[in-house]
Amino acid sequence: MTRSSSPANGLLFALTSAGLYGFNIVYARIASFTGASGSAIVVYRVLLMLVLVGLVAAILRSSLAMEREERGKLLLVGVSSALQGIGYLSSVAFIPVTVAAVVFYTYPIIIVLVSPFVEKTPLTQALVAIVAVATLGVCLVVGPAFSDLDWRGLALAFGASIATAVQFFAAARCTRTGVVAKVFWIQLIILPTAILVSLATGQLAPPSILALAPFAVTMTIAGYVGGFVLQFLALGRISAVAAGILYCAEPVVAAVSSALILNETLAPLQIAGGALVLAAIVANVLLEQRRRLKDAALVPIAD
Repeated sequence: MTRSSSPANGLLFALTSAGLYGFNIVYARIASFTGASGSAIVVYRVLLMLVLVGLVAAILRSSLAMEREERGKLLLVGVSSALQGIGYLSSVAFIPVTVAAVVFYTYPIIIVLVSPFVEKTPLTQALVAIVAVATLGVCLVVGPAFSDLDWRGLALAFGASIATAVQFFAAARCTRTGVVAKVFWIQLIILPTAILVSLATGQLAPPSILALAPFAVTMTIAGYVGGFVLQFLALGRISAVAAGILYCAEPVVAAVSSALILNETLAPLQIAGGALVLAAIVANVLLEQRRRLKDAALVPIAD
């Protein structure tokens, strides 16, 4: 499998993407206060992304063609992305948001445990320790109260976690199709699924609903668009394992943003959890650098 020669950029793209996703969640919550449902926002942001991608492709004269050998992988990315959103958003109808977040963020563990079979990478003690620290940090940040749990919500959140792991592995293997084409086709696969879910739940509102909270909706969509594009730029440069750990920063950014924007209080345990996540991210970056240096040292020098 061919990767970009700039993994350092991949780490930066993934971390920025996680930050944008975390920032996006806060404004999605603000929009919900005014009656703009999450499912309606999903439908219209996908439509907007398709328009934006079409404009970018026209301006840059970029091809929207998929590489023939990557069509199946891109289909898998699109389906898993749709299942991720549906599962995660639907789970909170049965369990608290904080519990859903903790169950959902088991996907870095799934990625690390499955990577020896999918990416043929060794499961080292250092990597297991890093993902354990990151997961503990996420649990402390979201601080769930595990009471009155409904198995349906847990199943939906865990299903979304599995779908995310599949998305990361499949996206990391789509290195030949351009980013513009990737985003276009993945969104095109997500759109009908989002519309069907909105129709089934009776939440497919007209576009005028977005005017209820124009700034919050704009920030929500902008955060998603930026995060999504950077995610696929990152997954063309770094492994699914490295990216998965970096995305543990998302709930930390969401918690800090909630405190700054919504005046929510951060407890000492949440701050400690954020510190653990940051420590895991730094350790992961150092581990990736050491691995790259080791790989470079093994490459024979041409005469």
